[in-house]
Amino acid sequence: MFKRILVALDSSSLRPTVLGQAMDLAQATGAKLLLLHVLSAYEEGSPGIPIRSYQAYYPVLDDAVWKDYQKRWETFEANRLAMLQQDSDRATAVGVEVEFSQAAGDPANTICAVAKSWEADLIVVGSHGRKGLGELLLGSVSNHVMHHAACSVMVVHSGHQVEAETPLATATRPA
Repeated sequence: MFKRILVALDSSSLRPTVLGQAMDLAQATGAKLLLLHVLSAYEEGSPGIPIRSYQAYYPVLDDAVWKDYQKRWETFEANRLAMLQQDSDRATAVGVEVEFSQAAGDPANTICAVAKSWEADLIVVGSHGRKGLGELLLGSVSNHVMHHAACSVMVVHSGHQVEAETPLATATRPA
């Protein structure tokens, strides 16, 4: 059975559900949890990707912009670390052995690499249910993890049901 469960957490509304299911599984199996958050410039609330001017006309202004970006990134990083600490406290309160870690990089690759180095038996990751253009542009972390992880993967879905399109054969036509 599972002894080491890596829980990949982002800052979406799915976070409490992913953590809750991982905690339930850890309680049932006596497993240890590693809560992992991967800092990404594409994550909601992130200061984004730094853009630096290649023109040296106003180096003081460029430096000020860079320092402002660094300050916003450090605040973002500290906020996400505080969220991990709260999640860790929640798991500890119900008797689950837990540790947490935060890394920066591509979320999908980082989750797989950390799971492998930590020797996880299972990865618990959320799925936002992106389809089509959204998945193409933003990618699917859960899909990548399912296909590249060295251990089992449990995908927690948001519970939002996608409305099915009406087939052409049964579509109603205006009279």
